[in-house]
Amino acid sequence: MAGFWGRRKREQEEQAAADADLAQRAGRALVEADERIRVTKDELVFAQAELGEGPTADLKDALASVTHHLQEAFHLNQLNFDEIPDTPEELRTRNARIVQLCEWAETLLDEKTEALAAQIARVRNAPQIIAQVRADATRMRERLPHARAVIQRLGERYADSAVRKVAASAEEAAQLLDFAEHSADVSTRRREANRPEEANLALETATEAVRRAATLVDGVEDFEIEALRAESTLRDVIEDSRGDLIAVRDAPQVPAVTAAAATLEKALAALPAAGVKADPFAELSHLREANTALDAAVAKARERAARPLPTPQQIRHAIDDADGQIAVARSVIAGHRGWIGADARTRLAEAERTRAEVDRLPGDEDSLEAAFHGARRAAQLASEALQLAQRDIDSSRPQDPGWGGGRGGRGGDNIMGGILGGVILGGLLGDMFD
Repeated sequence: MAGFWGRRKREQEEQAAADADLAQRAGRALVEADERIRVTKDELVFAQAELGEGPTADLKDALASVTHHLQEAFHLNQLNFDEIPDTPEELRTRNARIVQLCEWAETLLDEKTEALAAQIARVRNAPQIIAQVRADATRMRERLPHARAVIQRLGERYADSAVRKVAASAEEAAQLLDFAEHSADVSTRRREANRPEEANLALETATEAVRRAATLVDGVEDFEIEALRAESTLRDVIEDSRGDLIAVRDAPQVPAVTAAAATLEKALAALPAAGVKADPFAELSHLREANTALDAAVAKARERAARPLPTPQQIRHAIDDADGQIAVARSVIAGHRGWIGADARTRLAEAERTRAEVDRLPGDEDSLEAAFHGARRAAQLASEALQLAQRDIDSSRPQDPGWGGGRGGRGGDNIMGGILGGVILGGLLGDMFD
């Protein structure tokens, strides 16, 4: 007993220490949360002055929500120190709730103030950002003559369909740079007029316009490299396609291979002559598609040659065999009602379902193998159903020696002395024992 009371006393002391620590945490949390609300209110005032009401609306709403809910925390804290005595459980519950509310308030205010930090930094650095926008616009304008020269060179070498992607890029970039400089001027004027929201919007617009202009100018130079790479690749694909047309003569000459080879020949013949403006991207795509189709047709033809498809006669024989096996199994199972277990009936249902799936196949060349294997699978399932039915019949038959006329009184190892005899006798026995 001394050990029990000693352990109980230690537990009480540990709980009292934990409660005291929780009370201290609740007090500190209240002080910190109250201070954080005061600081955040000051930050909100500065943010509204720099960003306007719109961007700071979320922080304002969060601050109002935190102020409202922390009233509950202060009320709970007052209850802890009023004249009414409280139980340890009540104090523990209140302090835990105070800590929870204060932590929630800190987390929410952190989230909202961090979301505004980048915008505030951008506003405070607005003069430097505007100066950078103007410098970037000037640097980009110096690249425009080179971009126009590249576009002209591309137009002289390639077809209009190939150059259409970048034909207007230089002019679009020039317009974007004009728009960026105009937006920078608007941002400066709006900030001087104490209209921060409009100033920030104009500043973001100017920055985005310069970025898009740089993307267009870079795209012109990248396009020239891509076009040269496409030309080089096209030559390799042409040589590969010609080699494939020669090699295809040794492939099985099935209709699919012949049609794919004819399509590739037409694609090669449609290539523009030397000196004519071409679209290397479209020609490469068309030629690759035809080349890939020929490779696929040859691979399929060779696979068929190595593994011939079953003939229609073989499929018809397999289907007839499956139908016969299913008919016999169905007749035996139906003729011995009450004797056949679930295994045989389930296997017969699987056989019938597999046989029905064969009938739903489209009947084209790709489905011949599936039809053959499906019919053989249905026949196998029907045979298994018949064997399971024979097992159930043998186990259910009376064990009187000589009963039923079979050898050894068990009818042999077949179904009632043979399939035909089994069907006839099974119906008679079914009527006798039903």
